[in-house]
Amino acid sequence: MLFMNRKFHWMVAGMLALSAPIAGASVLTYTASLSGAAEAPPNGSAGTGSATLLIDLVANTMTLDVVFSGLTGNTSASHIHCCTASPGTSTAGVATQTPTFSGFPLGVTSGSYNQTFDLGLASTWNPAFVTANAASVAAAEAAFLTGLHDGKAYLNIHTNIVPSGEIRGFLREVPEPGVLSLLGLSLGGIAAVGARRRNQPA
Repeated sequence: MLFMNRKFHWMVAGMLALSAPIAGASVLTYTASLSGAAEAPPNGSAGTGSATLLIDLVANTMTLDVVFSGLTGNTSASHIHCCTASPGTSTAGVATQTPTFSGFPLGVTSGSYNQTFDLGLASTWNPAFVTANAASVAAAEAAFLTGLHDGKAYLNIHTNIVPSGEIRGFLREVPEPGVLSLLGLSLGGIAAVGARRRNQPA
């Protein structure tokens, strides 16, 4: 029994060690589904959208890809807000460029957007967000990345009909596929060892 306990613990430790390099991936992925129901307060817009945000920790960039359609009004601005008091709820000030992302399609009810931003540039951020974070771009970036990780950042699309925001969605981190695969293998291995332990004669 003592041997099986040791074997079980070494197996768990080994699987966790194998997952460590993948968990330290240099590109983090976040996604959001945008809707009027997700606004605060919710609205009846039939508009929908999706957003994918890639954070490259080596290049120190973020790449934003947004698709939206069916808006009630014409787009007037879009940006990422951070950081709310609680994950997935409430509102926060604008963290990224104001009044809107550079090149974001305005005056339309549907469209798409793709842009890469340098996180180390002051022009990527709302000046008020930088000021609120020790007047430091580096501190603003750190606060933003922490907010993203904690589920406290959301992308908003504003229109002339709903100036406060017609559709929005909180950005959620997507685990690396390798991490999910290793987690499945780890859990499967742990379950197998556990089953063997239960079937051992007393």
